[in-house]
Amino acid sequence: MTLADDVLAGDRRALARVLTLVERAAPEAREILAALYSATGRAHLVGITGAPGAGKSTLINALAAQLRASGDTVAVLAIDPSSVFSRGAVLGDRIRMQDLVHDAGAFVRSMASRGAVGGVARASAAAIDVLDAAGFDRVLIETVGVGQSELDIAALVHTVVLVEAPGLGDEVQAIKAGVLEIADIVVLNKGDLPHADIALRTLTLALSLAQPAAGAAAWQPRLQRTDALSKHGIEGLRAALDAHRTHAREGTRWAEQQAVRAKAALVSELREQLYTSFMEQLPPAQLAEIVAAIAARTRDPYSTARHLLAARS
Repeated sequence: MTLADDVLAGDRRALARVLTLVERAAPEAREILAALYSATGRAHLVGITGAPGAGKSTLINALAAQLRASGDTVAVLAIDPSSVFSRGAVLGDRIRMQDLVHDAGAFVRSMASRGAVGGVARASAAAIDVLDAAGFDRVLIETVGVGQSELDIAALVHTVVLVEAPGLGDEVQAIKAGVLEIADIVVLNKGDLPHADIALRTLTLALSLAQPAAGAAAWQPRLQRTDALSKHGIEGLRAALDAHRTHAREGTRWAEQQAVRAKAALVSELREQLYTSFMEQLPPAQLAEIVAAIAARTRDPYSTARHLLAARS
């Protein structure tokens, strides 16, 4: 059996190995991804984002436990911040999700963002496909909590959950950044803290301003108050996820999202393969000479790139 066969058969060690190959962009990863692709498209993909301090990891731990109690299998892909210098990740989410580590119906994986803009690792889309193919009912993707640069998560998932907490002062920043506009569910976590009522009213107003007027068939974003530590409101959050999944499948959102992901995957792969192919044919000495000329301002990168491409064709 191949590694792809092992993943499809539910082998967790094979799954972890394939995810490592994907993250490292190993040469054999593409062949495995190709073999798995026909088994994708069934999982409910949920992106969970928000500012640092909102309690995303604790919330995900509680939500995953609630989903497991309802019979769903759950995979968590935690996109961890990484140093732009060492490319090393904190990878602390697995420590905060110990309740899931020993559950046969759950799987937790951390992946370094490698400094990717938007807090979503380059390999995230491929990793999501692997987890989807592995047969999980839900895939929860936690993104790097930097708030304003999380808009790209919407292209990867069916449901976007924005997590806020009282006292962070992030509501206005979220609406300025457009994050509220792509949120399907907004969670006010740590709802037992002082000023939670004020934060709830602020978010209610912000949602009314951020979301355009829509017809009866359009999804109206839900606002859910939770306290992940006490599990208060987690069942309501699960119900909101179920409602949005049903809405997406019954309407056009599910198919539209599949098309968006398919196009993004194709474009990304074309760029990667074309770039790799081009660089393999460019002698290192010539590349060094060109780079030196651009650094010395005797050439510019824009017309140089155009000339190189024209010469190749």
